[in-house]
Amino acid sequence: MHHLQNTAVPLIRYKTPEAEMTISDLQNDLCDSSSNVVCSTTTNSVEQSREHDVVHLSFSGSTSLSTRKQIHSCVKPFVCVVCDKTFNRSNDLHRHERIHTGEKPYHCFVCNKSFTTSSHLKVHVRRHTGETPYRCDVCYVSFTESSHLQRHVNIHTGDTPYHCDMCNKAFSRSGSLRQHKRVHTGEKPYLCDVCKKAFSQSSNLRKHRRIHTGETPYHCDVCNKAFSWSRDLQRHKRIHTGEKPYHCDVCNKAFSWSNDLQRHTRVHTGEKPYGCNVCSKAFTRLTYLKKHQHIHTDDKLMPCV
Repeated sequence: MHHLQNTAVPLIRYKTPEAEMTISDLQNDLCDSSSNVVCSTTTNSVEQSREHDVVHLSFSGSTSLSTRKQIHSCVKPFVCVVCDKTFNRSNDLHRHERIHTGEKPYHCFVCNKSFTTSSHLKVHVRRHTGETPYRCDVCYVSFTESSHLQRHVNIHTGDTPYHCDMCNKAFSRSGSLRQHKRVHTGEKPYLCDVCKKAFSQSSNLRKHRRIHTGETPYHCDVCNKAFSWSRDLQRHKRIHTGEKPYHCDVCNKAFSWSNDLQRHTRVHTGEKPYGCNVCSKAFTRLTYLKKHQHIHTDDKLMPCV
């Protein structure tokens, strides 16, 4: 005869300033219906819901029961005096206040960059260590942040949950949708403090600033030539490797740079996009047009030959 095991929820007690309580006591407080108030999980009965609550009650002794209950309640007694945002816990408020004060108490021991939270510092340090703890189960690409992995997974699933309400274009990331919307609104919130040129993306502003600073952070590991932009470095490297990734779909001739392929294609199409504004003669390349325009630079205009 088989004996059934006792599957009852263990009667674990926690000391609190108010009183000694059991999990069952707290379950009665947290969940009086089949819908869990912590994570919105729906179960078939109140009893199942109370058993599910045990998952949320596995916390360390350092966290008081009253604090834990407060996190799962709607009570947010800690208020920011600057923007009136409310929080469950005082330390959450303290972290938030750094947005207003600019305080960055966490410093990178490698490059001394500062951060407002320890978690942001932890992620940053992985850039120096090369640690990528979050790995894709499909293609095994690794990432420094879990959020980056989650976004990457959408490549495999094809999931595009973020839709533009103007053109219905869909995106796998909310940030991509925000950037896209600026195409419709014309918003350019990122302003260069030197020449006041505005940009729709912060990354474009960072790249633009190198025009003023002369910064060239991208170096060729063969000849040590330096570049302001990574794309210029990648193009330059083809001089050393001989790589020609751009192929003409008419004659299959290969080129190292896309603009060389574009110019070559005009041999087949007959396109001449560069027209002389004096005699209307047209050319396939801008350099050919500039050479031609010397004919017209004398005081007396000369006819085209």
